[in-house]
Amino acid sequence: LCRGGLAERLCRLQNRERSAISFWRHQCITDEKMPSDKSGVLIVKILEIFEECTIQVAICQQLEQSPATLSPEDALINAEEPILKVLFTRETAAHLKSRPQDVIHIYPPWQKLLLRNADVPVIMNTYFSQKVLLSEHSEAREKYGLTKMLIRKNIISLAQTFRLDDLDDKLHQESSDNQQVRCAPQTHNNGGSKRHPSALSAVNDSLLEMVESQGAVGWREVQVRVIIQRVYCLPAREGHRSHTQGNMPLLNNGGMFCRLCLLVQDAYGMFSEVQLQSLSSTDDIEQYCRRWEGKSCCLAGMKILQRTTRGRALGLFSLIDSLWPPVVPVKVPGQSQDSEMMTSNLPPPSFCYILTVQSGEIHVEVDEEEQISNLYQPPAVHGLKEILGIDGCNERCSFWAQVLHRRLQSKHSVPGDQREMLLFVTDSTLQNAVHGIPKVVAVSVTASCVLSVEIIEALSAGSRLVFFKDALWGNGRIICVERTVLLLQKPLLCSAAGADLSELTGPVRLDELDSTTQANSVCALRGTVVGVNESTAFSWPTCNRCGNGKLELCPQDRKLLYCNQCSEVVTTPVLKMQLEVFLSCPSRSQSTVKVKVWQRPALFVLLTMLLFLQTYEVQSVLGKEVGLLNCYVHSVTSHPNCVALEEIVLL
Repeated sequence: LCRGGLAERLCRLQNRERSAISFWRHQCITDEKMPSDKSGVLIVKILEIFEECTIQVAICQQLEQSPATLSPEDALINAEEPILKVLFTRETAAHLKSRPQDVIHIYPPWQKLLLRNADVPVIMNTYFSQKVLLSEHSEAREKYGLTKMLIRKNIISLAQTFRLDDLDDKLHQESSDNQQVRCAPQTHNNGGSKRHPSALSAVNDSLLEMVESQGAVGWREVQVRVIIQRVYCLPAREGHRSHTQGNMPLLNNGGMFCRLCLLVQDAYGMFSEVQLQSLSSTDDIEQYCRRWEGKSCCLAGMKILQRTTRGRALGLFSLIDSLWPPVVPVKVPGQSQDSEMMTSNLPPPSFCYILTVQSGEIHVEVDEEEQISNLYQPPAVHGLKEILGIDGCNERCSFWAQVLHRRLQSKHSVPGDQREMLLFVTDSTLQNAVHGIPKVVAVSVTASCVLSVEIIEALSAGSRLVFFKDALWGNGRIICVERTVLLLQKPLLCSAAGADLSELTGPVRLDELDSTTQANSVCALRGTVVGVNESTAFSWPTCNRCGNGKLELCPQDRKLLYCNQCSEVVTTPVLKMQLEVFLSCPSRSQSTVKVKVWQRPALFVLLTMLLFLQTYEVQSVLGKEVGLLNCYVHSVTSHPNCVALEEIVLL
């Protein structure tokens, strides 16, 4: 808002108004009695209630004195008392929970409006209102207290008021006028509330209109039709873990519970994130993506969890920006909805509503048999070479790459759901690139990125082609964050955007070690052995079944080893060893190159064979040429000038 402008001043006034109302209600609850000052108090008895334009209209009869001083007989309707039409806002109506025969005290500053050509005065500014509880033996209370009442709801849109609808819209509007919806009872019903037959007959296509008309507490009597643009999982908060039983779509990501979410878009281009809590299926995230993305669905029983803005949720809006502008023109509120009046020259959304489901309701109805919507934007697949050339920051990108090496970044003491991981990937665009473009790039997978069990098992098993959907590119890094999805199969609908997506046919090549090599990267190394650090050489036994390197002595027989992971005695352990050698490399002649080698890599096999043949004489391996070795770069320092590497085996 512009500083000092009308909108900012009105916003401050609304905030002060809400604070005053909340403070007044808090005083009434704290004092546990009605305010003592009765001057100017309007006392009315409700005769009939209906809703129009989100305002609750109560046809009331004015009383001269409080019903606390009247007998039940005197409190009944008196035809001689004046009739009033009292307007309550949605918030005030939700606070009062009024019903026919209830008596309401309306405190100043209420206002009376006399309309021309109308005999019934209108009472407005009823924010400071309080309901008077009558005697439990009142016949009126017995009549209305145990039944679910029907509220007549007059749906009158602004488009209808200003005659902006076409003929079809008018006919549809006339058919949904004066619909009856059930109001929630005052008594708790553990068996669940049934819907009125016409409660879900109205289907809207505007998320914003639903939010404005139904309020933050949620909508039950209407549905809104949207398009599912993306399906993904978000980590569930600690407080939500108790609600993840039964048929909840919560995946366990190595101890981290996750909630299935939808990013939906309506016909006006408005986005909303729907966080689901209950579904009839517990399939993997990849199945939900294939079945739901691009399909239309109807949302019902939603409530607003949060209204977020671009500054508060950069990750969410980076995904929304990647889907903007829409591929087809969207509707414009307040204009005729003819196709020629639709426009695509609209600014991107500046806010987004986070919706969640209400328990015990039908939430999402996806028409999986329906064709893909024209509004759906499939992920645009790019080659890694093209992504490295993007100038922007916090840009979403999708690519198809081969994972060569996986490395955990966090310590083992950190829980599994909080570890970060580096995936070294490549594709044909990088392997065929000229000098100056890396052959392999690192993709950082943060703890907030939910990986399915299938992906985790595939990355552990060996080299796999993985589809990275909606990863984040910025500051020279590719990061998998919240709302990034990793799949083993390419989506059925994705645009190639002119990228070369051909699979690798020959052996993978790494960049050779040189002066531009940085830490936390992989490279190829060739050189001459100039030294072996015998003080760091050691060996240890591992389990021959699971590879566990932390074996213990068996409690029953101290001569045997025991594996805690397998819960069995290890009779034939596998001996693993580690060596640390120094190489002289022509590409970094001024640096000390230190390589840690394990039992499996080629350099270790070569050195151990030479040492064994020469009866473990270290001098026998000095001067031997090795390479090309695939290595991970741990650190690069200038003082002293040293490069620490570790030989690795590519997946």
